[in-house]
This record gives sequence, structure tokens and C-alpha cells, in this order.
Amino acid sequence: MTDRGSAVPALAEAFREHGFEGASLTVLSKATGLGKGSLYNFFPGGKEEMMEAVLTDIDTWFETAIFSPLERATDPAAAVTSMIEEVTAYFRSGRRVCLVGCIGLNASGAAFADRIRRYFARWIAALADCLRAGGVTDPVAAQLAEEAVSGIQGAIVLARALGDEAAFLRIVQRQQSILIGGMIARG
Repeated sequence: MTDRGSAVPALAEAFREHGFEGASLTVLSKATGLGKGSLYNFFPGGKEEMMEAVLTDIDTWFETAIFSPLERATDPAAAVTSMIEEVTAYFRSGRRVCLVGCIGLNASGAAFADRIRRYFARWIAALADCLRAGGVTDPVAAQLAEEAVSGIQGAIVLARALGDEAAFLRIVQRQQSILIGGMIARG
């Protein structure tokens, strides 16, 4: 790795595996293949700056793959289907931890609380916008969006705890059916 950007995916996986507190500079150095000096050269703010870079990378991916497509959907049902497909691939059918959710549950989450809140609020709002475009009324759209995002997050935890990616797939497919069913029932 020769630049800051190429280190970010490896940092993300190290933080996923070890958490913010558990990811020592030794762990991060090993994960990236960079010496501690190089890490500090690329990230003079230390672990906090590394995590900020990782969260920015996650935000960028979700903006491109999830949030914008939901908000700009001309075919809301197709946008919901795409969201489910994208999160299934991104979270590797529940085998990959949601780093934003994980950080939000730990003591280190306080340092990143605003980013974490914005991430989840944006996802819920984007999905609710899509559902409204599909004919779902305001209060129901917000409720369904909140339940879907929490269902996806819960599916990640359950699949990892059970060691069963099929649980993740069943839950997210049910969420997809509920969301599309809500649009069809009102459309």
C-alpha cells in the first residue's frame, strides 16, 4: 500500500474484526502492511483519523449504492430490490459486521455518535422517501423504513451469532416482501 486511500479497506476490516478499542496500532499495521510510522504519516490524527477515513469510505459507498438510488427511484419496487441485493452483497449475507452499528454499540461510539446517527437516519429517510414515492403514506413509510433498517441490522447480528447466513437471507427477503407489499397494497 502506497497511499492513504489504499489503506482504508484494510483498516475497515481490522476495525470490523477487532473493534475500535481492540484494533491496536500493531493490529492496524499488520492489516495494512504499513509500518506504524507510515500509518501516522497517512493518518497524523492516529486511530481516530483512521476510523474517520473508514466511516467516510462507508458513507460514500452507501450514498452511491443505497441512499441516492432510493431517493431518486423512478421504480420504487426495483429500488427496494436493489437495496436488498446491495446490502446482501455488502454485508456478505451477514458474514460481515456492520462497522457503523458495531462502533455505535461500543464505548468508542461516543466519539463518532453524530456520524453514526446520521448514517442510520439517512438510510431510514432515504428508504421512507422511496416508499412514499411508491404510494405508502407518511407515517407508514417512516415506520416500515425504520423496521427494515433495524431488521437488516438484526439479521447481521443473528446470522453471525448462529453462523448461519441463511438466517440473514430469510430476514432480508422478508423485509423486501414487506416493503414491496406495502407499496402494492397502497399503489
